[in-house]
Amino acid sequence: MFNSLNNRQMSNEFNTVETLNRLEKQIANLQGNILNQKNVLTFSEAAHYTGFSKSYLYKLTSLEKIPFSKPAGKMIFFDRVELEKWLLNNQAIHEEIENAAATYVTLNRKGGRL
Repeated sequence: MFNSLNNRQMSNEFNTVETLNRLEKQIANLQGNILNQKNVLTFSEAAHYTGFSKSYLYKLTSLEKIPFSKPAGKMIFFDRVELEKWLLNNQAIHEEIENAAATYVTLNRKGGRL
């Protein structure tokens, strides 16, 4: 009887964890859908939307490498469409720079040293 009670309790706990995991995924999907419908994203929303860490996103804004606005001089906002364009455009530029750097290193070696 004690064994049966333990098995039932473990089964209930497993079902609860499974349900919580499923609900967590559904909430994440809903949050993603909401972000896709917004035109202007806050800093935290932009970090979530891009998958960048907040510190990396802050670095990009401080170096002005990513389009953003600071209307009141304090809070940072992103235009979702501009952010998407930047994400897609930046990929090609990054690959071009890497290729150019690899070519430069290969062609400009002197005595086996860089």
